[in-house]
Amino acid sequence: MSSIKVECVVKEPNEIGEGPVWEEKDATLLYVDITGQRISRWSSLTTQTESMSTETFVGCVVPRRSGGYMIGEGTRFAAVDWQKRSITTIAHVDTDKSKTRFNDGKVDPAGRFFAGTMGLEVRPAEVEKKQGSLYSLQADHSVIKHFDQVDLSNGMDWSLDHRYFYYIDSLKYMLEAFDYDMQTGAISNRRTVYRLEKDEGIPDGMCIDAEGKLWMACYNGGRVLRIDPQTGTRLQTVKLPVAKTTSCCFGGKDYTDLYVTSAYKGMDEEARAQQPQAGCIFRVSGLGVKGIPPNSFAG
Repeated sequence: MSSIKVECVVKEPNEIGEGPVWEEKDATLLYVDITGQRISRWSSLTTQTESMSTETFVGCVVPRRSGGYMIGEGTRFAAVDWQKRSITTIAHVDTDKSKTRFNDGKVDPAGRFFAGTMGLEVRPAEVEKKQGSLYSLQADHSVIKHFDQVDLSNGMDWSLDHRYFYYIDSLKYMLEAFDYDMQTGAISNRRTVYRLEKDEGIPDGMCIDAEGKLWMACYNGGRVLRIDPQTGTRLQTVKLPVAKTTSCCFGGKDYTDLYVTSAYKGMDEEARAQQPQAGCIFRVSGLGVKGIPPNSFAG
C-alpha cells in the first residue's frame, strides 16, 4: 500500500467551499464558495487563486464546451464569461417558490448540466424540508425537472458505463442510484445504495473513480468514504483535519490526486481555533486510484 498523504493546498478559507472541478489544460482547480458568493480558480502550478463574485449564493460551477463556465446560482442557471467576469442568465427554476437555492451540480456524459435545489438554511445544515428539486439544463437551454420533494440536493455522478445515476439528498443520510438513459437524460427506478452510519456525518458532494467506485465527502464527519455502488459496501475511509468536508474531485497528473473542499461557516471561534484549516482545500495523494476527467456543458 502506498502511504496516503493529506495536505492543505488552498489556504484561503471558504465559508462553504464546494463543487471542485479539475481543469486539465491549465492544471487548475475550479470551485465555489457558496455563501461567500464567489467562483475561484486555484492554479496548482503557481498556487495562486483568482476569484470573481456572484450576485447571490452560488451552488456549483461547471466547464462549458464553448468556453467559460455554467453555474447554478440562486434559482437560475447562468453562463459565466471568466475573461469579462460577467454572468448571463440562461434559465430560471423554482419560480413557484420563494425560499430555495441551487446547491450541487455536475455535467452528465452527454453534456447536460444536472443541478438540484434546496430550501434556504434556517441554520447551517438545517433547512426547510422537501422544498428542493432536481433539474437538468439541456444543450438547447430548456430545463427538465426530474423530481421534487428534495430536502438538500447534493452530490451526483454517473457510472462508467453510463447506465446508472448516483445521487445524494443529504438529509436522507444515504446514497441512492437510478437507472439512467444517456439518450434522453431520463432517470428512473430509484433505490438505496448506502446508508451512512451515525459517526459518518452528513453525505455531501461526491465523485466517481476509474474503477467505478464512489468517493463521498461527509459534512460534519471530517472524512471521505469510498463506496462500492454495486455491493453497497464501504471500502475505505480517508480522514481529514477538518470536520466540515463538503465535496471532492480527482485531479492532478493523470487524475491521481483527490481534492477535498471544506467549510467553516457555522463554526464558533473556539471550533475554528481547534480546526485552523477549516474552509481550506486539501489534496489527498497516494490513494493508488485514478479519477476520470469531468464533462463539459454542451450548450
